[in-house]
Amino acid sequence: MPKGRNSKKQKSGSKDRKGSLPPDGPRQTGISSDSDLASEAGSVYSMQSEFPVEDGFGPPVSTETGEVDEISAQQDFENKLGECIDGLSDKSAKTRQDSLKGIRSAFSKKIINDYLIDRKLTLGDALERCVKKGKGEEQNMSAIVCCHLCLQLGIGDDIESVFAPLRTIFLTIVKDKTASPKARTGCADALGLCCFIAGEENENLFTIMEALQNVFKESYPKGDGTRPSFTPEVTALHASALSAWSLLLTISPPAWTSTVINNMLPRLQELLDSVDVELRIAAGETIALCYELARLDNEEFEGSDIDGLCSKLRQLATDSNKYRAKKDRRQQRASFRDILRAVEAAEFPSETVRFGTEALEVDSWCSKRRYDAFCQVLTTGMNLHLRENELVRDIFSLGAPLTPEAIKHSKVSKVERQMYQAAAFKNRTLVRGKARDKRMDTGN
Repeated sequence: MPKGRNSKKQKSGSKDRKGSLPPDGPRQTGISSDSDLASEAGSVYSMQSEFPVEDGFGPPVSTETGEVDEISAQQDFENKLGECIDGLSDKSAKTRQDSLKGIRSAFSKKIINDYLIDRKLTLGDALERCVKKGKGEEQNMSAIVCCHLCLQLGIGDDIESVFAPLRTIFLTIVKDKTASPKARTGCADALGLCCFIAGEENENLFTIMEALQNVFKESYPKGDGTRPSFTPEVTALHASALSAWSLLLTISPPAWTSTVINNMLPRLQELLDSVDVELRIAAGETIALCYELARLDNEEFEGSDIDGLCSKLRQLATDSNKYRAKKDRRQQRASFRDILRAVEAAEFPSETVRFGTEALEVDSWCSKRRYDAFCQVLTTGMNLHLRENELVRDIFSLGAPLTPEAIKHSKVSKVERQMYQAAAFKNRTLVRGKARDKRMDTGN
């Protein structure tokens, strides 16, 4: 699953790992050197903010007495958001892009469903114009803002009225090979997440999944066995399309899913030889997801060539080829160790993502794929939405948002916190010891 970077300071949230998941974003890097082994037992994720500090949606305004004036702060927030929405109609592409950045920042910092109820169609129409009129970066950002808007509105007629007209445009762009790869990537991500949130009818679901499959299948080997060559932007598009496809696979009808899995596993295995590390990892995680779903119906499911697949996964989990970047090797090894265990032993490393006084248990490849998809869009706003967004909490079975009184009573004492930290330290020590023993046995 997504991976973190242990070289950066974590911005928000924390995580206990028997596996590895980011509290604020998806992208996991692996660990190979002795000095990095400790990170395998703890959080290895971070997510830097993509928004400027002074974006107009900062902390609440304070009065002269030093107290927070919530009413003025809310009014100021809504006024600036309204200006950004109006800016989407500007003739200048630069102004429209700045407005999109501002809206995305606002949606990451607050849940404002009530504010959007009367403005959803206006904003939806503006996004539609930006996608049609804009190029590359603007189309990509419009697609991301569409995801944020759907997350703010939640399930129901509100999201359908916004997403329905944009769905057709996104599909057209994804299918258009002459369009900007960045625009197609954003539209692929939006199709996956918005379709997942909207709970599309099977007809639309199959249409979208087929369109996404037609994108990433271009990375399959050619008839003579040679591998196609693409720019980094195009391979990133293929990885995004595959990730969006796998997200929708988690909500596909079981009877249809079993057939798709049997047909897709051999082709997904071919993507493990891709020159792009992100595409290799996306293919590996999709394979692990397919095995998890298939074993829900048949615990003994092995696929057509599990021995060959495990051999390939084991090779990727121990890859030390110098022609690969050191960062890529680490990221790949960390990911494929978990993927190999999923295929061989149907295991998933239990992961806990902590936000405030609560915790989210990510205990399957399905929940991991969903968590990664939300992290990719929400970035630094993931913790906020886990705490307050009813739709997100429903998807991850967290129940209704906690009241301020409940949060107050749920805070742990200093002694409890110290006991927890001591237990976590002991667990990390055990994991490091086992890892060292394994490396010594391999060396001998």
